Amino acid sequence: MKVNRRAVAMAGALVIVGMIAGMLSVVPVIEESDYLALISAHENQIIVGAVSQFVMIPAYVGFALCLYPTLRKVNETLSLGFLGFRLIAATFHFIGVILLPLFLVLGQEFAQAGASGAAHLETLGELLRTARDFVNHVALIISLGLGDLLLFGILYRSRLVPRWLSVWGLAGAGSAILASFLVLVGLTDVVTPVYLAINAPLALQSLVLAIWLIAKGFDTRTWAAAHEPEAQRG
Repeated sequence: MKVNRRAVAMAGALVIVGMIAGMLSVVPVIEESDYLALISAHENQIIVGAVSQFVMIPAYVGFALCLYPTLRKVNETLSLGFLGFRLIAATFHFIGVILLPLFLVLGQEFAQAGASGAAHLETLGELLRTARDFVNHVALIISLGLGDLLLFGILYRSRLVPRWLSVWGLAGAGSAILASFLVLVGLTDVVTPVYLAINAPLALQSLVLAIWLIAKGFDTRTWAAAHEPEAQRG
């Protein structure tokens, strides 16, 4: 199997870019109880968060595009599914980017509103915050998680990376999906110790995978050894 070593290393680099952008996309002021009153004084957080989340779109999709030419040689159907889920996740990322500036609008309106209008804006703010949480921490994470299950299934079967790394990824993706369902049904909130702990295995695995792809790439010798008898029979 011929593999573009540079593309695989680029995929690893994009994982790290996406992780850094993900950390920068967190907007602490929105998690405060009186966030509407604080937003006007923390506009930079909103702007940095929106730009960072936008950067995550090419990082996440680029990762899949870099790996797709190799993965399709193992299983084209699962590879297309992985790429498709990444594109779906990119759509949710874009929706998340659009939602952030709306907080600035609400913050400005809240600063100018009287007591009667403030209650109405607080209701709108809670709806907007809930919508953003569901987009970023439910729909987006589930899309990524389902795609990751396909990705690590392919990698496990092909042994392009060590199987312990693929099993770790499968467990981490399943854990992340579970965390999103817990948020969906109201058993936990986002940015809580429980939510972060459940997502930690996949975050750590992603970092290890990125370093592995950059440093070692795919192990095509294992793939060739496993498929040599098939080639001889053909």
